[in-house]
Amino acid sequence: MIEELRWRGLLADATEHAAAALAAGRVTGYIGFDPTASSLHVGSLVPIMGLVHLQRSGHCPIALVGGGTGLIGDPSGKASERALLDRERAEENAAGIRTQLASFLDFESRSAPARVANNLDWLDGLGLVDFLRDVGKHFSVNAMLRKESVRRRIADEESGISFTEFSYQLLQAYDFRELNRRYGCTLQMGGSDQWGNITAGIDLVRRLGGPRCHGVVFPLVESAAGVKFGKTEEGTVWLDPRRTSPYRFYQFWLNTGDGDVIRYLKLFTLLDRRAVDELAHAVAERPHRREAQRRLAAEMTRAVHGDEGLGGAERASRVLFGGSLEGLGADDIVEILADVPSAVVPRSALEGEGIELAALMADHGMAGSRNEARRLMKGGGVYVNGSRRTEWSGAVSVEDCIEGRFLIVRTGKRRYFVVEAK
Repeated sequence: MIEELRWRGLLADATEHAAAALAAGRVTGYIGFDPTASSLHVGSLVPIMGLVHLQRSGHCPIALVGGGTGLIGDPSGKASERALLDRERAEENAAGIRTQLASFLDFESRSAPARVANNLDWLDGLGLVDFLRDVGKHFSVNAMLRKESVRRRIADEESGISFTEFSYQLLQAYDFRELNRRYGCTLQMGGSDQWGNITAGIDLVRRLGGPRCHGVVFPLVESAAGVKFGKTEEGTVWLDPRRTSPYRFYQFWLNTGDGDVIRYLKLFTLLDRRAVDELAHAVAERPHRREAQRRLAAEMTRAVHGDEGLGGAERASRVLFGGSLEGLGADDIVEILADVPSAVVPRSALEGEGIELAALMADHGMAGSRNEARRLMKGGGVYVNGSRRTEWSGAVSVEDCIEGRFLIVRTGKRRYFVVEAK
């Protein structure tokens, strides 16, 4: 497993005996997921793939949803205090995350079944006095203050760090101890910014008489341009289709640069070395065909949204990039509306003879004026539902709409507008 992680660029560091333990026999390992939102996002895919590789190597993965620690928040990588969740929201978010993890992990495996745990199960009834006596005494405040996430926050005299967030590392260490006691868990994985928390958990298990435990951490992924992975101008790319449509999700991966695409194929897909090497050759020899990007987008969209979600995203993409409208329905177009300039036109205005196309374009910002719209049509640069419109005096009506609802207007090669009859 360690060699697989290293080849894929998923290994940042590991404790001294981690590789030997993973090679010696079946290990139970976990990664924590913070339920600060009802959905995971593409940035969560690195730890998710860590659990996937753990299970594929014959080990038992635990996805720990922080229903308890999510009420506090991890200060790692944060410049200011998190907004605290209420209990009901944390539980709702935890349920949503559990559903999404089922797309990646096998919970029915007979040999190495995955498991979802929630640390609220043991933190909810934990008494403060007992916790301080049994756990807190094993932590040195001096060592806690030396942790980078804490030092960075203390240096900011305005915001600082609250005792609530300062105590987070004790709770995470306690999680490791509880998972070890309940399920025999001896491995914790996470991002490289979690190294201090992971080693604190390993030490606590040892101090409380438990077995030797181990840690593996993944790199924090950035693009070739130095941008944190998953950050886009449009905002966060979520795994929940209600927050990021399969079409937008597909486009996110399709827009990966040549300098990142092979690395992302290794990080986020299960393609083997031969397949990755072939796609690397394609990037080098015929980058204009974007074969690697298409494969990456297809693999990731299928993994998260299934074959149906991938099919809809590909059909929508074919429309927006000059392909055929064949097979595209109104529901597919709805996915495009969030990403393409759109307008709503009263159905009554499109009935009968309809609206002059030049007027429609001018009134809704598709052209600067009716005359400009007519010039575009005369030059062959206007398409309605994939068909070129060169007759500048022509009109559009309900009969032209897909399923009586939508018109897709394209000007030039890449400028699209969606008009809905409502």
